[in-house]
Amino acid sequence: MRSFDETYRGKRILITGHTGFKGSWLTLWLHELGADITGIALPSNRQINHFDLLKLPIDDRRCDIRNIEDINQVFKEKSPEVVFHLAAQPLVRRSYKDPLETWSTNVMGTVNILEACRQNESVKAIVVVTTDKCYQNQEKTRGYHELDSLGGHDPYSASKAGAELVAGSYRDAFYNTKSKPLLATARAGNVIGGGDWSEDRLIPDIIRAIELNHSLEIRSPSSIRPWQHVLESLNGYLLLGQKLLSGDKTFAEAWNFGPNLDGNRSVAEILGKLESTWKQLQWRATDQPQPHETKLLYLDNTKAKSKLDWNPVWGIDEALLHTASWYQAWMDAKKVISRQQLADFIAKSS
Repeated sequence: MRSFDETYRGKRILITGHTGFKGSWLTLWLHELGADITGIALPSNRQINHFDLLKLPIDDRRCDIRNIEDINQVFKEKSPEVVFHLAAQPLVRRSYKDPLETWSTNVMGTVNILEACRQNESVKAIVVVTTDKCYQNQEKTRGYHELDSLGGHDPYSASKAGAELVAGSYRDAFYNTKSKPLLATARAGNVIGGGDWSEDRLIPDIIRAIELNHSLEIRSPSSIRPWQHVLESLNGYLLLGQKLLSGDKTFAEAWNFGPNLDGNRSVAEILGKLESTWKQLQWRATDQPQPHETKLLYLDNTKAKSKLDWNPVWGIDEALLHTASWYQAWMDAKKVISRQQLADFIAKSS
């Protein structure tokens, strides 16, 4: 993990969703590793965007992954060797409001990316990022492992299960000869960290409430999620890409990247920990009816630990501390400390 053995230096990397929360951190990390990066994303509709703040010198393309002609043009021009597919409609409640957008982006968008990969001999490795919510939820008291059934109640979860099926189909039907790329899928937990201003996510909602001096309304304070810093999942994606580039087909599978048991906490517990950092934080449980969401969800990370030698670096307390520190630096002085935090993460892993 510390150097990735120069795996990515000079490599032509395509990242879809590079302007999103995860995508911007991944773009930063790959830039630090010396990669030649092209990003594909929709134009941002937010006033503040982590990717824009980083000012990374990459080829920044703004197009829709649902437009196969635009996608093919980018692949033709750039001939990527590695593709990290992160672009998605990533929000559960938004998926209830606009299921067509969710299904078309998460399923057909994935089809378009994998079809472009199929048509371009330059591509050697593909990592498709889905979610911990792609499992058929049964409120299990154990972590879901990679062979558990896929499915979903809400359009977001179901569409991500669909993306997993699309990836599996392309792997079996088209990427099964020596000359074809290796493809893996990655399922991470609830990621937190600096630079996230998305709607309907706990940490960004907290920041907005603090800045406005409002009490935060919480939907499901008792719901349990697998909380982890964004760099934990990205470390897993980069390890996967490295293994796939080496040509080892045994890694062309599905992988969980979730925290250890300590990271599986209720929303109320996370809020309680953050109250000690942000004294002005106020919250209350909503009394309004809400769309169905999973109450209990966490991942079994045994496979990634034993076969990829991947291990969480920051526990839940460190993850929350670094997240709070990032936002405090931004609120106090408009300072972006992402590079420093990435360096701290890598140093801790040594």
